[in-house]
Amino acid sequence: MRIIGGNYRGKKIYLPLDKMTRPLRDMVKESIFNLIEHSNKFKIEIKDSKILDLFAGSGSFGLECISRGARKVVFLENYSKILNILKKNINLINANKNCDVIEKNCFDFFLKKNLFQNKFDLVFLDPPYKEERFNILINKIKDNKILESNGVLIIHRHKKDSSKISEKINIIDERVYGISKIIIAN
Repeated sequence: MRIIGGNYRGKKIYLPLDKMTRPLRDMVKESIFNLIEHSNKFKIEIKDSKILDLFAGSGSFGLECISRGARKVVFLENYSKILNILKKNINLINANKNCDVIEKNCFDFFLKKNLFQNKFDLVFLDPPYKEERFNILINKIKDNKILESNGVLIIHRHKKDSSKISEKINIIDERVYGISKIIIAN
């Protein structure tokens, strides 16, 4: 796995050895960033943006954002075997000043009062494919107004996932890449 664009293009990042974490495949990541950069359905700039990466894993998505000029990325991850890898990857590109790592369970964190001081331009929600409670997080993101007014929520699911998506969001686009489905909403 590598960073595919920006200042750190081609830089290989560390991956977990166990199979409990499903890293975001390069092809899917590249497709997401092509949509962000070239879609006429929504407008968001990665440069100088604030990103929230939920179920961050190895940090592949957030690190890609840093490489492309994001001002701040907040990673939320609680799986102990991946946290060290996430921190190693942040150190690998010397991005500590642009990154915060919150070592909490996403559901526990969001069930509390909104703990974020700032709003985000982009929220990337990449729960395990078997996780069916992700709409709880979507609703909390909307209820707590975590997204900027023109902000975007990107949800990564398995292409066969037939879960109904929360009616609190407006789906802008939905695409399938390999085994992945990307839902873009605000």
